[in-house]
Amino acid sequence: MTRIGIIGAGHIGSQVARKAVQLGYDVVISNSRGPETLAELVAELGPQARAATPAEAAAAGDFAVVTVPFRNYLDIPVGPLAGKVVIDTNNYYWERDGRFPALDNGEATTSGLPQEHLPASKVAKGFNHIMAKQITADGTPAGTANRRALATASDYAEASALVTRLYDEFGFDTVNIGPLSESWRAERDRPAYVVWQNAPELAENLAKAPRTI
Repeated sequence: MTRIGIIGAGHIGSQVARKAVQLGYDVVISNSRGPETLAELVAELGPQARAATPAEAAAAGDFAVVTVPFRNYLDIPVGPLAGKVVIDTNNYYWERDGRFPALDNGEATTSGLPQEHLPASKVAKGFNHIMAKQITADGTPAGTANRRALATASDYAEASALVTRLYDEFGFDTVNIGPLSESWRAERDRPAYVVWQNAPELAENLAKAPRTI
């Protein structure tokens, strides 16, 4: 059975965990406050889930979903994630995270910087431009007309393929933006951000996104 390590148990992390358990995945979930603070969530998720530290979740997962505030990306454990696909859900909210000039100036992306921090991992953008509650609510079977689509980006084909598979299992089509250097197209305040769109609509919104806001 595939095991997902989830680093960050907030709105997105907990919703990914709920859907993953429903689909039969094992989940090891963590937050910055300690495993004991996740007792209620783990009880809800059932026997396929357990709480851990971020390093333990990173080590336990066959792949990882990292969903922490962007300002904390340097706290992501490096060693346990070496060789693994890391799905990064980050968005840059300068009001929360403080200013990062490289992002403000369009010189970096919110997933490209974690890839630099995790040089031995394969980072892919995922689940960053959908409201958390919709992760478990909006999915439909493959082939459904007008199926909702989500974007991914990665410098590694293997990572993009994993996100595409996971999206499909969760009930979404995929539009692959390309490398992480293009992942800004699905970031905050751009046309594709947190709006319902099918694959052609998403591709159109990604194409017309401005580099800087």
